[in-house]
Amino acid sequence: MKTALIYDWLVTMGGGEKTLAAIHEVFPEPIYTLVKNQQWLEKGPFKGTEVHSSFLQKFPYAERFYRYLLPFFPMAVEQFDLKGYDLLLSVSHAVAKGVLTQPHQLHICYCLTPMRYAWDLTHSYVEPLPLLQKILARRTLHKMRNWDIASLNRVDHFFAISQYVAKRIARIYGREAEVIYPPVDTERFIAHAKREPYYLTVSRLVPYKKIDLIVEAFAQMPDKKLVVIGDGPEMKKIKEKAKSNVELLGQQSEGVVREYMQKAKGFIFAAEEDFGIVVLEAQAAGAPVIAFGRGAALETVEDQKTGIFFREQTIASLMGAVGRFERMEFDPQVVRENALRFNKARFQREFKEKVEKKIEGFHENRHFSRR
Repeated sequence: MKTALIYDWLVTMGGGEKTLAAIHEVFPEPIYTLVKNQQWLEKGPFKGTEVHSSFLQKFPYAERFYRYLLPFFPMAVEQFDLKGYDLLLSVSHAVAKGVLTQPHQLHICYCLTPMRYAWDLTHSYVEPLPLLQKILARRTLHKMRNWDIASLNRVDHFFAISQYVAKRIARIYGREAEVIYPPVDTERFIAHAKREPYYLTVSRLVPYKKIDLIVEAFAQMPDKKLVVIGDGPEMKKIKEKAKSNVELLGQQSEGVVREYMQKAKGFIFAAEEDFGIVVLEAQAAGAPVIAFGRGAALETVEDQKTGIFFREQTIASLMGAVGRFERMEFDPQVVRENALRFNKARFQREFKEKVEKKIEGFHENRHFSRR
């Protein structure tokens, strides 16, 4: 079947882009995306790939400020003319699932998440805004929710990245989704038996990641060292809360992140995430995890074997978990073994098999309908 891949935007490398790259290795087909960073594409895993962008690309500095173009996202994704393809594979966390389809096409959506800022996190995003921006944002997100539901029937089958996301798809969309856990590049890590006496967190510094909570908790534990890797709009706020035992390294290369993960005593994760590849990367490096006990972390961390959970997103709850963690021992090789279950080869094999099964069912249904 002639195939096209659809992704929301291709401007930098994150978990979604790593997943798309793994899919593209199995299905090396053209990619359609709202906005692309051509300079980045020429250096990364999509080098030489046929990538088509939408009319949003014509806006000045679109690859940097695309988020401000949110009201135009539905219109932009609907402008892609995909009628020449038989199979559409969308990898969607925003609007990629909403491409216009034809009766002869099979559309499978690998859903990273239903739009979080339009659904679960609306109030978190809107409340800090000034009054006028708040009114405009609420109106825009209301329209996005309506469009998100209206475009549902363009998807024949949903795959989800976790049981947590599958439940959200059922709750928000009223659709069933098969779970295929995303790929984790476990091979680039090794698990050192000897660990250094610091805790680590790696994240974009945005509100729902709760890095400020982690920093505040360690400010009250001056005898324990915390290393924070990442950058984002919360950096100034976090700097103000950090004490001398907290080291803020900003954005770092994958090599630097790998070195810190392979030596860290433990990895701290305070977000309620749809999957959280970084949690498994830490485990692949032998670092046990102290994670907030909601979201997909419950599916990727084995309690008291590869990490422990704290039950509330509060300073006291996290401090209590660190205290319990200090009294426990973890085997870095056992921690790593858990992560190996989520390796890239497993993902590619599983994804290919499930897509082929849907294609087979699609052809059988068409044959039956013609009879």
